Amino acid sequence: MLSWLNVISAWSIPIIIAFIPLYAATRKVPVYESFVDGAKDGFSTAIQIIPHLVGMMVAISVFRASGALEFLVGWTGPFLQSLGVPSEVLPLGLLRPLTGTGSLAYTTELIRAYGPDSLIGRIASTIQGSTDTTLYVLTVYFGAVGIRNGRYALKVGLFSDIVGFIAAIAVCLIVFG
Repeated sequence: MLSWLNVISAWSIPIIIAFIPLYAATRKVPVYESFVDGAKDGFSTAIQIIPHLVGMMVAISVFRASGALEFLVGWTGPFLQSLGVPSEVLPLGLLRPLTGTGSLAYTTELIRAYGPDSLIGRIASTIQGSTDTTLYVLTVYFGAVGIRNGRYALKVGLFSDIVGFIAAIAVCLIVFG
């Protein structure tokens, strides 16, 4: 059974990639022309996204370089330790809504320092998989399509990130702690 699942897993993406253009061709859709039009739209979208992306990256760099991240971790560390939560994962909870690349780099640092099978490594991996880059998504994608009022999406996104962060820690402490 497991070998069949491995075969299905290995071939599922190539089959889907082959199926979509074949299906489109049977429906008389000009596949190549549609692809080229989509690529052209992609370039214009990228040009619209760049200012928002640069603004977000500057804000993240200022947040980390100013020492605000370290101050926040130092301030809340003792409280987290009293709950049995390693304070090393707090920066990940703060970075994850801001930047996917930055949070992945921090997760990699935690795994390199503490090991993938440590409690910190498992919590970091679970946080990485259970939260999203909310502010990045709102800034880049909402900016690209011209949505100016994203306050409800921001509230829901940040709330879901907090819930994901807490749930990741709770599950790891219960299962691995």
